[in-house]
Order: sequence, then C-alpha cells, then structure tokens
Amino acid sequence: MALQQPHGGRLVSRFSNASLDGMFAVEVSNDLRSDIENIADGIFSPLEGFVGQDDFDSIVKTGRLKSGLAWTVPIVLDLDEQAAKNARQAGEVALATAGEKFASLKIEEAYTFDRLASARAVYGTDDLNHPGVAKMSNMKSHLVAGRIEVSKRIPQGQIRKYRKTPKETREEMAQRGWKTVVGFQTRNVPHVAHEMLQKAALNLYDGLFVNPLIGKKKQGDFKDEVILSAYETLINNYYPKNRAMFVTLHTEMRYAGPKEAIHHAIMRKNFGCTHFIVGRDHAGVGSYYHPFASHEIFKNYPDLEIQPVFFPAFYYCKKCLSYANERNCPHGPEVREELSGTKMRRMVSSGEMPAEHLMRPEVSRLIVSFKEPFVS
Repeated sequence: MALQQPHGGRLVSRFSNASLDGMFAVEVSNDLRSDIENIADGIFSPLEGFVGQDDFDSIVKTGRLKSGLAWTVPIVLDLDEQAAKNARQAGEVALATAGEKFASLKIEEAYTFDRLASARAVYGTDDLNHPGVAKMSNMKSHLVAGRIEVSKRIPQGQIRKYRKTPKETREEMAQRGWKTVVGFQTRNVPHVAHEMLQKAALNLYDGLFVNPLIGKKKQGDFKDEVILSAYETLINNYYPKNRAMFVTLHTEMRYAGPKEAIHHAIMRKNFGCTHFIVGRDHAGVGSYYHPFASHEIFKNYPDLEIQPVFFPAFYYCKKCLSYANERNCPHGPEVREELSGTKMRRMVSSGEMPAEHLMRPEVSRLIVSFKEPFVS
C-alpha cells in the first residue's frame, strides 16, 4: 500500500521570500493567520488561498469545491466594502497581524454573500447562540479571493518542536515504514480511556498520529504547554517506540459538527493518515447535532480516500476491573466510571490527584507540577 495521497493529489506549498515593504496591508486575526499558514504548509491542500465565489457557493450548497472535490468549510477573508474595493484596486496586498506583515495575497475577485444562509448551510442552524453562526453573522460584507504566499511564520516559542508540516510528517511516516496511519484529535490532557482507545487502534494500524488542536482556549481549559508536555510524557513512557507520532495542529474549532468532521479528516489525510478516529458528536457544541451525525456524513463522501474509524467510548468498569466499552462489557452504568477532559480538569483544579486507573501517575505528577496549569 503506497503512502496516502494528499487531498486533490498534490501537496500545496505557498512560501516566498519576497519583500512586503510598501505594500497596502490588510489586518487579519490570529486565528485566520494560523489558517493562512495552514494553506501555505499544505494542511488545507488543495487550497492555495481564499476561495472564490464559485467555490464558496459550491461548498455551502454541496459540501464540495466546484471541481467536485470534497470540501465542507469555506476558508475566506472578509472585508468591508471600502476595504474590498481598495484591495481590488491594489491587486496585491500584504496580510498583517498587529501591524506585522507576514504574507501577500493576490486579489482575484471580491464578492458578497448571505451570512445567515451561508451559516445555515455550514452549521445546520441560523441560531445566533451557536458560536460558528455568531461569528459568521458578524463577518464583514465582502469576501476577497486569491492565492497567498507566506513570508514570515508565526512565532512558536517552546512548542515549535511539536509542529511539523505535512511534507515532514509524510517523510517520517515513510522512514518508519508505516503504510496505514490512524489520526487522533484531542484538545485535552490524556487520560487512560483515551490511551486505551489509541492502543486499540494500534492493534489495527501501523502508526498512531496524535494531533492536538492548539490555539484559542477558554478560561479553565488546560494550557497548551500542559497538554503537550503531558502527551509527550505518556508517549515516552507507555507507547511502543516508533509506533506513535505527536504533532500539533494550529487551527480554531468551528463547531460545525459533521461538516467539520469531514474537514478534520481532510487535514489528517494531508498529513499522511489513511484513517481518522471520529468520536461521538465530533466537533459538536450544545445539542445542535445528533450524536452520530458526524459518523453518518461520511456515507456522503465515499471518495474521501481517508477512512473514518468509529470506536465506542472506553470507560472503567468497576466489576470487570478493567477498561471496556459497550461492545465487550455487559455491565450497566452503575459500575461504569466515565472519563472526560472536564472530569480531569475538575479533579486537578480541586487539588485531587487522579487515581492511577484514570490517569498515568507520570502524567498526573507532571500536570500538578505546573503552578498554573489552566487558562485564566
């Protein structure tokens, strides 16, 4: 079995050493800057920039680019009418955060869009209490399309060592001789239930690609450095050598439920994964989506070329005295100990050291060694 092909057949790379001096600058958010770098790195292949109107309309109506290739989340730059006009006249603009220019954008078109109708198509609702709908409803009136080139990467500090491009992960997978690779997404410190799920996957596939989302967090979440250090400790102590790869992904959660599950699978495909673990209510928020909507949507994408993996959730059974799931344990909820990131946060914040059957002691000790493990 050959190494997984990138989405669309070609891994995009959009970097340049060209000077941005004297170029008209457009300010973008830190979240959008991360996604611009994801375009440049090929994580969003085949996109080379912000989508045009034909692709945008096709994405929101069909969940595919106008070419027919699967793509469910539009990647766009919104500007007000005057800024869009200025950018169109300039032809090429610099993109900047906090006044720092980091990329260029060659403007191909500018167009308007129906914010609520688009939100309804992507998120399945136009309820403004949905965070994705709220964000889209506040977008400016015009979208500008065109190819980007990044001249300056986002400073990463200590977490830079965990970041790799799809080109780098693919090279490493090939060196390790992996033919099948299963991706696992997380936003929390590892507990034993997730470890058991990941090791169940390792029984089936050559390699495990642990890919935590890094970026904007809410108060009370574990800090990025805590999550990364905890996973590094777990993998170094409890995983077979050369069977697991740990790489960060810098992108925001859109909470688009099933549509975002497809988007997440495409990104892992570009990293080189052949399979991707999709959890119950993957990328959901509140009660907007059916718990298994993110599983069902894959039936609409038989051409995706990355296989979803639907493992049932693991829990600790106090009667079996081991980790189990509904497929292999006959006991009821009264003897099940469910694990979650929320539960781990609650225990650590109250000063309680998680029991060894809930979290590996090396991981627990590392977490409590942080003076402030949570976002304040």
